[in-house]
Amino acid sequence: MRRWPIIAFVGLALGALSGAAAYQQVGPRQDERHAEWREIAWPFPRDGWPAGKAFRCDTAACGRDVAIYVRPKMGFCNCDRGVADDDEVDRVADVDLINERFAPVSTGQVIRIADMPGRIRMYELPPATSRGHAVGIAVSRGCDLLVAVAHGNRDAPEVRRTALAFLATSEMTRWVTAAMEGR
Repeated sequence: MRRWPIIAFVGLALGALSGAAAYQQVGPRQDERHAEWREIAWPFPRDGWPAGKAFRCDTAACGRDVAIYVRPKMGFCNCDRGVADDDEVDRVADVDLINERFAPVSTGQVIRIADMPGRIRMYELPPATSRGHAVGIAVSRGCDLLVAVAHGNRDAPEVRRTALAFLATSEMTRWVTAAMEGR
């Protein structure tokens, strides 16, 4: 009669151990793979738009230091066309907050972030800055924009890939969706 509590305890302990072992075999979740990004204070002076979110991934985690700044600009987009061309990306994507003398590396490309269409464009920053390349992103929903700029001392395609991977995380997708809905 007294064996049942011992058998139950042993069964629960073995179940817990096998569950823990199975958990250790599973690879990291998407959000855990991007845990190397840490939120930092918005580094830019106040302008006509609210401050957004700023993140940094240091050299140890990302191979090189990369930063990304994201914010909504409500009511700032062409309501009919959205982000239609590279000139608009140049104008709205906040690349000028990093350096006013940015120069496009190539023509932009069409992208989607959190189900919003827009454009992304890569830039070279003047040699006087410590960060060699930047990526400007502008996507829209109705008359509202979401802009992001990422920069780092990596080549432009690497900065682009790193920024898009971070913006695709479930945490950022949730934040973007909430920010664009005004919450």
